[in-house]
Amino acid sequence: MMESEVHFCNSCGEQVGVDANGEVFVACHVCYYPICKACVDYEISEDRKFCLRCCTPYEDNRAKDNGDTKVSENRSTMAAQISNSQEVGSLHARHALNVSEASRELNDESGNPIWKNRVENWKEKDKKNKKEEGAKIEVPTIPPAQKMEEIQPSEADAAEPLSVIVPIAKTKLSQYRFVIITRLIILSLFFHYRITHPVDNAFGMWLTSIICEIWFACSWVLDQFPKWYPINRETFIDKLSARYFQSYKNLVVLVFLGHSGAHDMEGNELPRLVYVSREKRPGYQHHKKAGAENALVRVSAVLTNAPYILNLDCDHYVNNSKAVREAMCFLMDPQVGRDVCYVQFPQRFDGIDRSDRYANRNTVFFDVNMKGLDGIQGPVYVGTGCVFNRQALYGYSPPSMPNLPRSSSCCCCPSKKPSKDVSELYKDAKREELDAAIFNLREIDNYDEYERSMLISQMSFEKTFGLSTVFIESTLMENGGVPESANPSMLIKEAIHVISCAYEEKTEWGKEIGWIYGSVTEDILTGFKMQCRGWRSIYCMPLRPAFKGSAPINLSDRLHQVLRWALGSVEIFLSRHCPLWYGFAGGRLKWLQRLAYINTIVYPFTSLPLVAYCSLPAICLLTGKFIIPTLSNLASALFLGLFISIIVTSVLEMRWSGVTIEELWRNEQFWVIGGVSAHLFAVFQGFLKMLAGVDTNFTVTAKASDDAEFGELYIIKWTTLLIPPTTLIIVNMVGVVAGFSDALNGGYESWGPLIGKVFFAFWVVIHLYPFLKGLMGRQNRTPTIVVVWSVLLASVFSLVWVKINPFVTRVDSATIAQTCISIDC
Repeated sequence: MMESEVHFCNSCGEQVGVDANGEVFVACHVCYYPICKACVDYEISEDRKFCLRCCTPYEDNRAKDNGDTKVSENRSTMAAQISNSQEVGSLHARHALNVSEASRELNDESGNPIWKNRVENWKEKDKKNKKEEGAKIEVPTIPPAQKMEEIQPSEADAAEPLSVIVPIAKTKLSQYRFVIITRLIILSLFFHYRITHPVDNAFGMWLTSIICEIWFACSWVLDQFPKWYPINRETFIDKLSARYFQSYKNLVVLVFLGHSGAHDMEGNELPRLVYVSREKRPGYQHHKKAGAENALVRVSAVLTNAPYILNLDCDHYVNNSKAVREAMCFLMDPQVGRDVCYVQFPQRFDGIDRSDRYANRNTVFFDVNMKGLDGIQGPVYVGTGCVFNRQALYGYSPPSMPNLPRSSSCCCCPSKKPSKDVSELYKDAKREELDAAIFNLREIDNYDEYERSMLISQMSFEKTFGLSTVFIESTLMENGGVPESANPSMLIKEAIHVISCAYEEKTEWGKEIGWIYGSVTEDILTGFKMQCRGWRSIYCMPLRPAFKGSAPINLSDRLHQVLRWALGSVEIFLSRHCPLWYGFAGGRLKWLQRLAYINTIVYPFTSLPLVAYCSLPAICLLTGKFIIPTLSNLASALFLGLFISIIVTSVLEMRWSGVTIEELWRNEQFWVIGGVSAHLFAVFQGFLKMLAGVDTNFTVTAKASDDAEFGELYIIKWTTLLIPPTTLIIVNMVGVVAGFSDALNGGYESWGPLIGKVFFAFWVVIHLYPFLKGLMGRQNRTPTIVVVWSVLLASVFSLVWVKINPFVTRVDSATIAQTCISIDC
């Protein structure tokens, strides 16, 4: 037993080893706690510079190493005996002798270990301090928190950055930008050719294809230009630790403690999570997730008022213990931190099938688009994995910018009744007067509740934040912290008050303050409002994913998830917050950022031209007509150049982003799958909700099952979203069969035009292949209703189309007779 304690590290289990002098490594000369040098270095780097057993600082141990000759002699003796010993029995005997000699140095006269006595004394002193504090403050209690302004770095390194931008290699970016410009030029020439060369015998089909292609080109521009300046970032956690943790070494995390909480091994009560359940009553709108988050913001402001807030979904967990410190490197950076409203981390998921059939990981969005946005005004807020600056949630402008009145935020839809936002209230009520008022509220005891409310009303802050003097005071504490004179019972009463269901009535909550209401995608809207005020956001991608969660891997659930996102985008498009016209006053939103936000709210409308374009190959095969005339050499070169530019753009995008070709292809496939199903339904449901008031209820997204690996992947659940893609697959397959039949009957000359038509039909089917595979399930079982509806629609569509042929120019018998006469038939 003694031997294992000496030779093996109690932290990592490896051998303790020797030091630079060839002697057995001893980390602590007070208690001789066995730990290897690598573990000691790690503890010190993590700012834990104390022995794990006796709590003696390692620095004191190093000083003792230079001055204590007895310990040095003992260590030398131990090292010599261990290295020269050849026999096991002799080793045991000598080692036991050494341990007894060392123990004599560590024991007092009574035989008790010195380190144990020191620890016991330390515990007694700590318990005594706790008892003295407990006698003064009742439980539950919140001891006074040390304010952030009291924790300042030294002047020498106050200006040192805690993060740095790592730009993409210039060669990669210059090539990428050159290809983008080249592709724009080719697109212009391509559309010039397409518009100037109509197909007269299928004019309707040709016009439809032109409209669809122009829309796709505009969508590509909206998606591409925000990627003009992608960047990477690097954080310096060690600098953060060196600058602030010395300042925090005397703090503890303060939370409410109950009377019957769990206890640790030494009998100390453990802190418990503060669970908040907001009041709900019939007749009040609760605003779902956004309303819950606003309630939590108010409660946390009253109880602890930390300057930064971590936002995670309930199905996410912390995967990287340094994630919060990564965010602090940006939010506490002396150069950029003041204007940062939030630090967004990418979403990473567990339980996804290896091939990621339905693009659940969204790798292209998180590793390509978000990196591009980080190079301009910052990434969009995606609803989870985000650390917020609390002041930004209160509607304030960044410290480096002047205040912006809310009445000028929308250029097309000015408010009929002018109202003031928080920034204007700052102008109306001088900060000195407000500080004096708050001071009076806190210090003067003879104010009753009515007088307190009236005093705050004079400053008009209750119109914005609600009738809570404690909460209003917390919003003015830019560096966070709870007032020293805070009474725990009063804070609990205020916490209950700020989560009452009627608290937000006639306030700016959900309009200008906190998470914004009016859309099921409140995350996009909230981030957009912040950046319209001039805030910027930061994208943080540590090598080890910061947070992980679960994603819906079932086809039906995945489509419902995409439907919810798309519906939220349509709601924003039809609201006053639409990026097409909102927030132009003040010019605080950069143009590339505005393009990015426009792209996030118009992409569902791409479903309309996408469905039409995916139907055109089948129509061409069924009618024998085509949307493109006979190709000349110039036209062939334009088509070839367009396809090559598309491929090269993707390759260069993969080079600077790190995404794989499989991830890019899966993203392309699901763009089509979601476009012809969920996005299409979102457009119609969005217009019904916003224009006719017909709301749509959604099923909560089901997550991966734990019963079997990827078992949920093969479950087919009935939903109307499955019908449009299935119909398109069947129609195109029917068209291919009809096209080959016509070619066989038409002879050799019919095979040339068939190739182009079959290529476009193949393009549709191969993009919908993951959907088709998911529709079959593990046992190739598809809901009968889906098959029946799809086959019925495809059959009726094909038969009626051949009979009516609406897009093909009609030729009557007189024209045929005249033509025959003219050629002397």
